[in-house]
Amino acid sequence: MKLVIGSDHGGYTMKQEIIEHFKSRGFEIVDVGTDSPASCDYPVYAKKLTDILKAGEADLGILICGTGIGMSMAANKVDGIRAALCHDVFSAEATRSHNNANVLCMGARVIGAGLACMIADKFVDTPFSNDERHIRRISMYSKL
Repeated sequence: MKLVIGSDHGGYTMKQEIIEHFKSRGFEIVDVGTDSPASCDYPVYAKKLTDILKAGEADLGILICGTGIGMSMAANKVDGIRAALCHDVFSAEATRSHNNANVLCMGARVIGAGLACMIADKFVDTPFSNDERHIRRISMYSKL
């Protein structure tokens, strides 16, 4: 599986830890930046990540900022992107299974790297259920 991951300055350190975690699991990683903890604008990195996903050049994405809120708001502006802000393992599993989320957003100032890796693992390892009712609901909100 190929993952694309990005962060702003607030999520830079956690992004590096998550990249190493997934590399150790044998995943291919596309890092869209940022490349340092210097202040930067999170929408730039949300756009880089969503462009790669929309082009079909990665399977899933992970975005990290201070709270995860800004990244999720920016990513969800892009048609076809279903970004979910998750700070617990259950939500990560549910959003993949029920919402077919394709981007996980997390806040590095909200949770620690250990929990973030567990959440990301659950997100990546959970398949979409393909349940008719979930497909119908995704179709409904995709038209909003």
